[in-house]
Amino acid sequence: QVQLVESGGGLVQPGGSLRLSCTASGNIYRINDMRWYRQAPGRERELVARLLSGGSTTYVDSVKGRFTISRDNAKNTVYLQMNSLKPEDTAVYYCNCNVRSIGQWVNAEYWGQGTQVTVSS
Repeated sequence: QVQLVESGGGLVQPGGSLRLSCTASGNIYRINDMRWYRQAPGRERELVARLLSGGSTTYVDSVKGRFTISRDNAKNTVYLQMNSLKPEDTAVYYCNCNVRSIGQWVNAEYWGQGTQVTVSS
């Protein structure tokens, strides 16, 4: 089994920055794609940023130029650096990883518990 633990959320003023972290632990052979999603009240969960195992990244248009996804393979950790935050970035942020576990022949998706980000003055 694999567990994802997130940290780094909180309350920040508009224009501020936060860095989210998500660390995977457990029976891990390889972590493939790593992603950050968010879900605001009354809205569907949306994919914010994606980092493929080869290193390429994609972002939703609303965060391009402000958010950066990165990973530390040695620590099994994915980060989301969020700059120039806006009130509309307020949401619960979830990490999601595609993982090959030791002894398994297929990949599986795992989710973190979510961390609240609130952007308000």
